[in-house]
Amino acid sequence: MVKFPSDKWAKAYMKALNENKAYGDAASDWEGDFLFVLTPGDKLKEKTAIYIDLYHGKCREAYVLKPGEEKKTDFVIEAPYGVWIRVIKRELDPIQGLMTGKLKLKGDMAKVMRYTKAAQEMVNTTTTIESEFL
Repeated sequence: MVKFPSDKWAKAYMKALNENKAYGDAASDWEGDFLFVLTPGDKLKEKTAIYIDLYHGKCREAYVLKPGEEKKTDFVIEAPYGVWIRVIKRELDPIQGLMTGKLKLKGDMAKVMRYTKAAQEMVNTTTTIESEFL
């Protein structure tokens, strides 16, 4: 089991994304990096951000930012910790979460919407990691 969120989880996610052929195909011409921001609540005591660098169907880098560290990215998706758990457990579709405001996106929504299959595969990939929640 890998604790979510943690740097070890981010590395496991990077490895799983890079091994997911369906994600690679769906994101073959995608370029952009993300910050997944988890706001405190549901046992998470402080804001946590996971950086993901995606390029042409591969994840080039993934890690948890240090407390207080800032990173400029193309996209930021922010939600309370409990919402992220629902996404990882496939209880909440990420596109539906964005449309209903449960997940907040900063960045080009039109670009994200063109890659819904890649977004689905990103979520599918999270379910392959044996995650332990707080």
